[in-house]
Amino acid sequence: MATLNYNHLRYFRAVARTGHLGRTAQALNVSQSALSTQIKTLEDRIGQALFDRTGRTLTLTEAGRIALDYADRIFSAGDELVATLERRRNMAQPLKVGALSTLSRNFQLQFLRPLFASQSARIDLRSGSMAALMADLEIQALDVVLTTEVPPGGAAGRFAARKIAEQSVGLHGRPDFLTGDTLADLLRTAPLILPTDAVIRTQVEDLLHRLGVTATIAASVDDMAMVRLLAREGLGLAVTPAVVLADEIAYGLVATAPFDLGVVEPFFAVTLPRTYPHPALQGLLADIEEA
Repeated sequence: MATLNYNHLRYFRAVARTGHLGRTAQALNVSQSALSTQIKTLEDRIGQALFDRTGRTLTLTEAGRIALDYADRIFSAGDELVATLERRRNMAQPLKVGALSTLSRNFQLQFLRPLFASQSARIDLRSGSMAALMADLEIQALDVVLTTEVPPGGAAGRFAARKIAEQSVGLHGRPDFLTGDTLADLLRTAPLILPTDAVIRTQVEDLLHRLGVTATIAASVDDMAMVRLLAREGLGLAVTPAVVLADEIAYGLVATAPFDLGVVEPFFAVTLPRTYPHPALQGLLADIEEA
């Protein structure tokens, strides 16, 4: 039996992702007829049609969906092979960490502190949106993504999301804002600084609804460093885990309201399962499991 031609499979995968022969040919810098021939050769080899053709649009058949699933795994294994051999060639390769742009810098420091202390690995740390970080993780441009949410939808099946911490969310600000005998009174009178983090936001909105309170939102912020700054400047009460304002609380610049909001923020380390993960990451996650 003839072996599978992986160039044909690579071309099929590219067409399957766009659903359009012409655009794919242009992106790959090949002629449309040559690309069509490659797909036809693969279909002849497999003995089944991989696409239903409606005008210029290509839709995967059932055989095509199966072939795409295998193709994704085959080329992902190839990417892992290259990354693993490159790591062996250069043992000083940094641990590449991605962090959601709304994630607390203090929390990131807590997670990475063992590596800083031991100097066992260099660290390449970058932040961004969930979509951008997961795309980089999938192509192994990142070793791990730190986030407050698990990968969305179908992506969750390709990645491993491990909860590494969970922290209570409180109200933190200048003492003159912390007035009111009850939580409801405080939420009615003090302006709030809310992170755009969907996990916190959803729980806070549910809390306000249950208390029958319409709060004044002074600012919605997608950067925890800015949340810290606005709380210190007295714009309002920051709704966030205490770790975000750990230094300000320690030095008495802000205080914490004596109320339990019943709101928590989980923290996850999301990885793409690999046969040979970065050893520094293995050590960090093992330490967390033992703690």
